[in-house]
Amino acid sequence: MATKTKRTSLIGALEGIVGAEFVLHTPEDMVVFEYDGSIGKSLPQVVVFPSTTEQVAQIVRLAYSVDVPIVPRGAGTGLSGGAVAVKGGIVVTLTRMNRILEIDPVNRQATVEPGVINLHLSEQAEPHGLYYVPDPSSQRVCTIGGNVAENSGGPHCLAYGVTTNHVLGLEVVLPDGEVVWLGGPLEDMPGYDLTGLFVGSEGTLGIVTKAIVKLYPIAESVRTLVAVYEEIDDASRAVSAIIASGVIPAALEMIDKVTIEAVVQAVDVEYPSDAGAVLLIEVDGLKEAVEQESEAVEAICRDLGAREIRVAETPEDRERLWAARKGALAALGRLAPNYYILDGVVPRSRLMDVLRRVGEICDRYDFRVANVFHAGDGNLHPNILFDERIPGQSERVLEAGAEIMQVCVEVGGTITGEHGVGLEKKGFMSLVFSPQDIAAMEKVRDAFSSVETFNPCKIFSTAKGCGEGWRVPTLPDLGPGSFL
Repeated sequence: MATKTKRTSLIGALEGIVGAEFVLHTPEDMVVFEYDGSIGKSLPQVVVFPSTTEQVAQIVRLAYSVDVPIVPRGAGTGLSGGAVAVKGGIVVTLTRMNRILEIDPVNRQATVEPGVINLHLSEQAEPHGLYYVPDPSSQRVCTIGGNVAENSGGPHCLAYGVTTNHVLGLEVVLPDGEVVWLGGPLEDMPGYDLTGLFVGSEGTLGIVTKAIVKLYPIAESVRTLVAVYEEIDDASRAVSAIIASGVIPAALEMIDKVTIEAVVQAVDVEYPSDAGAVLLIEVDGLKEAVEQESEAVEAICRDLGAREIRVAETPEDRERLWAARKGALAALGRLAPNYYILDGVVPRSRLMDVLRRVGEICDRYDFRVANVFHAGDGNLHPNILFDERIPGQSERVLEAGAEIMQVCVEVGGTITGEHGVGLEKKGFMSLVFSPQDIAAMEKVRDAFSSVETFNPCKIFSTAKGCGEGWRVPTLPDLGPGSFL
């Protein structure tokens, strides 16, 4: 009875902050928020939808005072379990805070709330001849706040950099409820780069409530082409050769045979279904430079075995080519009920070797694998296809993923390029960091007044009650927690 009374009291307090209609707590409502884009699940006890910074601060202070876990959440498209409420508690969903507060075309920047959808910012900036560069494949639904939390990338980050390169300042609510600004509207602010430290902190240091981001001029000219290869090895060689030539395309993506099989069923695009791989390449900038660089790219692709090169002749052609790439993950549902997407980074020169070893690992576990990834910067996304309804497959797919992560590190790479560590890869942190490194990172978390109840069990394996790794079958048993 005491636990029920405590839970009722907490829900009542949250309703007093945001209104009863913006607090969810019934079991059927909680099911919708037990997962994100990863394959782990855990039920929260309550979900709250604030609309202002002050409401966020009040919620955080309330959770802090009663020692209840709190988990920030954007659109729920994250791919490393960052929004999974492992210990139950309060999920703070920021989708109501979706205003673009200012677009400043003179200074080429915008001030936005965290729930602004990534693509909407570029659409609103377009009349000023500007756009927001980072473009995750989920950009039609993912939010700026979530992008900041995970330091998201995207196809066009090869030439322009990931989210951290485009954030000038942040208003954040710290885990004790204090509201502070990090950075500001000017570049190269004096003092420690706390903004850069916060970007990619995955909700463990605080909650973003406003962001000042850079906008870039829309390119004068864009050329998009697809190079078709019989073998994925030839496509991999072309990737290294293009970068080695000194041409840095805006985007350089690879799509393998299995992914093509899914895409041609789902999207109106004429990718050749018998190809071993295709490269989707985009060059942008001044018209003269684009013509010169695209010709150089085409020549390299042909020299390294491209059997065909298709160039988008119209904006509609370009949109179709990109729709195929950005819709690739959704299309994989035509091949299997589930997929486990990985996010390793390797040197471009090791692409052939690593892709071959990825295939060998998946063959040994009897899984198909679909590769669609940011080849230009070596950011791999093997998608292991499986069926969670078959006993043992969820455990085995994680074991296969762990071996692939180890391969990435062995060749001089790392465990994440843009999806974050979150819950999924915290057990792999020891592959790239020493105990002293991790202890130093935990001191940084402590400096932000963070506590183990603030987005618990993310990034580090050392938090109490979180276990030493990610084991999908145990996650549902961890929530709802017993402290409400």
